[in-house]
Amino acid sequence: MPAEAPSSGEGAEPGAPRERRRRRGRARARTEALLHTLKRSRRVKANDRERNRMHHLNAALDELRSVLPT
Repeated sequence: MPAEAPSSGEGAEPGAPRERRRRRGRARARTEALLHTLKRSRRVKANDRERNRMHHLNAALDELRSVLPT
């Protein structure tokens, strides 16, 4: 069985180009415009979740106020 050369470029001939590692799944390179769009959409979704959370919290507090004596 022949020995295989390491893929990281160690032990390879001097001057030989290193193999590039491929990125998988979500780790792929993205353009700056795409990153900006993703960040904005994530922020909009997070703001929406927070707004809904506060609406539910305020509704629960209103119910509690109606039950508790002043």
